[in-house]
Amino acid sequence: MSEIRTVARHAGTVLAGQLAVMAFGVTDTVVAGRYASDALAALSVASAIFVSVYISLMGILQALLPVWAEQHGRRQPALIGQSFRQSLYLYLLVTAVGMATLLAPGLLLDWAKVPPALQPEVRSYLRIVAMALPAALFFRLFTTLNQALGHPQLVTWLQLLSLLPKILLSIWFTFGGLGLPAMGAAGCAWATLLVQYATVLLAIALLRRQSLYAPLQLWRPMEQPDRQQLGQFARLGIPAGLSISVEVTSFTLMALFIARQGSLSSASHQIAANLAALCYMVPLSLAIATSARVSYWLGAGHAAHAAQMARQGLRLAAGLGAVLALTVWLLRSPIAALYTRDAAVAALTTGLLGWIAAYHLADCIQCYCIFVLRALRITLAPLVTYSTMLWGVGLGGGYAMAYLWEWPPAWRGSPTPFWASSVLALAVTALIFVAMLQRHLRLLPQARSTPDPAIHPG
Repeated sequence: MSEIRTVARHAGTVLAGQLAVMAFGVTDTVVAGRYASDALAALSVASAIFVSVYISLMGILQALLPVWAEQHGRRQPALIGQSFRQSLYLYLLVTAVGMATLLAPGLLLDWAKVPPALQPEVRSYLRIVAMALPAALFFRLFTTLNQALGHPQLVTWLQLLSLLPKILLSIWFTFGGLGLPAMGAAGCAWATLLVQYATVLLAIALLRRQSLYAPLQLWRPMEQPDRQQLGQFARLGIPAGLSISVEVTSFTLMALFIARQGSLSSASHQIAANLAALCYMVPLSLAIATSARVSYWLGAGHAAHAAQMARQGLRLAAGLGAVLALTVWLLRSPIAALYTRDAAVAALTTGLLGWIAAYHLADCIQCYCIFVLRALRITLAPLVTYSTMLWGVGLGGGYAMAYLWEWPPAWRGSPTPFWASSVLALAVTALIFVAMLQRHLRLLPQARSTPDPAIHPG
């Protein structure tokens, strides 16, 4: 029971911070939606591209969590510090890749046939958030380090502290006033940029001054790149990042394909996707907390205890998913009305939120499983599953129903085919991941009965 309390406390702290971050997106969606439906449609496309880039690269850095958590379990603080410094080389590489992608989105926009009227505002938004990417990714490293140490409180306080400035700046920059012209969706991007850099400066100050980090010796001179260690990071982080990329780009491409249907469909899809992402924070927080604890016990040489912890977390994830899915289903009309004053957008959104409820239940289970599998160094099999189900069945099936078959007729010209096929794909994914996790947990006490620092992606 004490372990469950530890995980619950960690997860609750992470959730508070994640909800603050998600409130950034909710704020932008509400502000843009109340400014103009065209601004909301542009935000839908631009934020989909940014999120796909950021989350994919973030996933590579987030995958270092079990490495540092196991080192924490083995009581090797100086080794954590050395590993963190090595991770900065990886950070610089992924940041350069991300900025280059965001600054040159033309091919992607043309391939997805985004309406020309939306493209200037989309490009403007992406240019601004490209400049914010270095701060966002460094803060992810800071976050991952704290989660691995079992002390996410400082991260959460920074995230909560940044929320009010983000809300005020987004409103001001979007609508204009006090000498500033109205910027539309680009105003939300400028608010994000300013808040991200302010938050990172505070995080660096904490790394220098807080006693929590002193044993890590973080501020020792940078070592030369360690090819072996960076290779280990890559073998763990790249499949994890690609898995997240598949998951996120299934959302991104969905948004881009739906953009062909016009502003009404794009706006309603943006609201549905935003709510799905908001709900995702609950299983994500639990998954982060549990995987950190599982990795800690693996590092300490208690594999049986780690397996027990993972099974308890899975039951909790399924229960939480069912409760939240039911809540979304019952409140789908009031939720849609909260996001928009446009009656047509609200009506279409209400129908989509019924699918979001089913989507979340599957999402909750698969999210938990993939994080714990990552803690067990199982990364390649989930990547194959994601690619097949989310791209092939989910996105491919939705595209076929929407544009090739135009079936069923009642869903013609609507985002519904994409969400319906995504629910099916994610449900099958969740079942596969549960079976995969149970099999590896049965083998865990025999395979990992002693500390093992090696990284072996499965």
